[in-house]
Amino acid sequence: MSTEIQEMPEQGEIVLATITKVIDHGAYVTLDEYDDIQGFLHISEIAPGWIRSVSRFVRDGEKKVLLVKKVNNKRGDIDLSLKQISKDQKKQKLKEVKKYEKGKTLLQNVQEKGDLSDEEIEKLEDNIYSKFDSVYDAFIEIGRNGIDSVKELKLAKKTAIVIEEICSKIKLPSVEIRGIMEITNGKSNGVEIIKKILLDILKKDSTIDITYLGAPKYRISITSDNFKSAEKLLKPIISEVQTDIEKKKGTFKFSREESKKTREN
Repeated sequence: MSTEIQEMPEQGEIVLATITKVIDHGAYVTLDEYDDIQGFLHISEIAPGWIRSVSRFVRDGEKKVLLVKKVNNKRGDIDLSLKQISKDQKKQKLKEVKKYEKGKTLLQNVQEKGDLSDEEIEKLEDNIYSKFDSVYDAFIEIGRNGIDSVKELKLAKKTAIVIEEICSKIKLPSVEIRGIMEITNGKSNGVEIIKKILLDILKKDSTIDITYLGAPKYRISITSDNFKSAEKLLKPIISEVQTDIEKKKGTFKFSREESKKTREN
């Protein structure tokens, strides 16, 4: 008789866990990504300083991002920490979990629409993970650049058609960066000068949008796949507008507004 070995997390790993039982000196949890195996969060690892009541910080059924402090494979003990998790680590972990869950849903859709067996969908998932960090990332790549962008996956024709159809309906994530341009020109045809310069900019790229807010303010916004590419596009545009406005004896001032990230399906 063979006994299946339970996969355990590694020391230093960041995991998502569900609080199952709060006691005076800590809380028992189950690790969501490890078939709900149990771990323990000691009161000393919940928050800095003295804690009067554990239930003030953690509650039954609550999900927490935790750090694996210690793993005893022989005894099956897992010691965890909440206080050693930073805000950035928590944010990143929750983002990864969200991506994973979206990937699972996408694969379920592929299985249903393509009438694939559990074994076929498992092979597909393994194939995707050999080239991408997540299933979701693979589908976003296909949504942006078409099925030919993942030729290396060597998908079966039937599967490729189903995936392409699903990807065509995904709302692709994007970011928007914005700023206010204050533009003036004292010439008699100053308004027409400003209008022509801004219209010429709009013709260069469909991701650019300029809105008149009332003299002398105009909002410029740029939509792109990520903040880095949006910033790269914005800087030369602002520089060009400023140069063209000042050449025509006008004034130019630019101030940034808060950036936005679109919701992902």
